[in-house]
Amino acid sequence: MIYLDNNATTAMDPSVARVLTEALLQTPANASSQHRLGQQTRMRLDEATDRIGRCLGSDLTRVHAPRLLITSGGTESNNLAIHGIGEPDAAIVVSRVEHPSVLAAAATAEQAGRTVAWIDVDPNGVVKLDSLREILIEQTRDAQQSDSVAVVSIMSANNETGVIQPIEQAANICREFRVPLHVDATQSIGKVPVNLTEWGVSAATITPHKIHGPVGVGFLWLEAGLEVRARLQGGEQQLGTRPGTEPVALVVATAEAIRIACEALPESADQMRRLRDLLESKLLRDHPTLVVHGKDAARLPSTTCVSLPGADRQSLLMSLDMAGVACSSGSACSSGSSPPSHVLQAMGVGKSLLDSALRFSVSRFSTEAEIERAAELISRQFSRAIDG
Repeated sequence: MIYLDNNATTAMDPSVARVLTEALLQTPANASSQHRLGQQTRMRLDEATDRIGRCLGSDLTRVHAPRLLITSGGTESNNLAIHGIGEPDAAIVVSRVEHPSVLAAAATAEQAGRTVAWIDVDPNGVVKLDSLREILIEQTRDAQQSDSVAVVSIMSANNETGVIQPIEQAANICREFRVPLHVDATQSIGKVPVNLTEWGVSAATITPHKIHGPVGVGFLWLEAGLEVRARLQGGEQQLGTRPGTEPVALVVATAEAIRIACEALPESADQMRRLRDLLESKLLRDHPTLVVHGKDAARLPSTTCVSLPGADRQSLLMSLDMAGVACSSGSACSSGSSPPSHVLQAMGVGKSLLDSALRFSVSRFSTEAEIERAAELISRQFSRAIDG
């Protein structure tokens, strides 16, 4: 099977797996326990989170430092940010192309009576900064106070198209209105440089299983002084913000995965871009009517989202699976029911392109031989789909 669904999840790096195994086999201890073993475990946990912070341009050891909350994954981190940052009745502002975990959290808040405003995107899927500014002006005009908007949420790069968002510019606008900016950075780490301090954001979601790390753990980075309301009760871990026994082994493995991803970034990004471009060029050669979504914007080197007018994405997905190519028809968190892509809809994509859109995503472990073979198989299934 040629695996081209790395935006959904990645194979664990063998070196990360070894670190995880070693951590799991160490003397059992709870990082909250007061005995010596507990203290040693706490030290390992703190060292791992500090390493994660350093790799992402954030010093967690200084006085009044940012915090790194440990969660169960990106979905929990996104929900915690949407529901927990800012005043509980204040407005929420999100882009129309966010991950389903952000959109669902915002929709739930809206159903509960909170105002939710939506940032538009251009035809390439890039958020319109003028739209963001206009929303913040409108939301703060009547209240004339900074807490009238609880949080703005914009992903750093789209999980379906790979389009990179202007996060630093958005952060400047949010700072101007004294509104926290939360960024889902899940897809960016290991593919483009990520420096949370230079970005100027208030909160960021991190998930290691997108970069050959473990599943079942995630993080919410918070700038110094930013408070978040707890969604869980029953413990004092992490200052009560996210109670529950910390998964030390998963955090230690995450630190290794992020270290490798950041150190290998220049070389791996070039490799992924070369493979992505090779796939696109071969498919476009065989199918000139193929549309590459977001191609005129900056994109992640790993991701391509394409449509072939006249084909059916569900049929293509199944035929490619049988042919030996794993890909996606949208976000892995929404593709089970296979609704049309909300991302492409927000970009104004027409029905024939919506109905035929597929996402292919490579990783640093993908090979040229795989892409050469995948291009042949994909092109063959595209031809069959068009020929009927």
